[in-house]
Amino acid sequence: MSTPTLHPQAANTLQRWHGMVANADLGALPELLSADVVFRSPMAHTPYPGAPVVAMILNTVLQVFEDFHYHRELATADGLNVVLEFSATVAGKSLKGIDMIRFDEQGKIVEFEVMVRPLSGLQALGAQMGKRLAPYLAATGAPL
Repeated sequence: MSTPTLHPQAANTLQRWHGMVANADLGALPELLSADVVFRSPMAHTPYPGAPVVAMILNTVLQVFEDFHYHRELATADGLNVVLEFSATVAGKSLKGIDMIRFDEQGKIVEFEVMVRPLSGLQALGAQMGKRLAPYLAATGAPL
């Protein structure tokens, strides 16, 4: 069985993503996002649409996570999807999770979905994100 590889444009975007995360600076993130990107939260049923909202959420997550590390990377056969396994700590609670990222043919991120476990880690993440993002999301009309 062969190992799937990412589409060249998606691989470039993913490399840039890893560099930004490593430097704790997502300033160039909007360049990587499709205008109609969707973020699917592990806490909310309704997805968050649009590059400005997604950039704000991901920037906030980077501030909330402590001791964040990616561990494994899995790609789909079409080369336009990747799953990144990670671990982090939030407010003293350890968590593990995955980022599921879908790219378009130009390498733009069109969907970013996060899943987190265990429940105690997810609750800590939700509490910290809620404190930081509730005013912003309410102002934009995005679901809380």
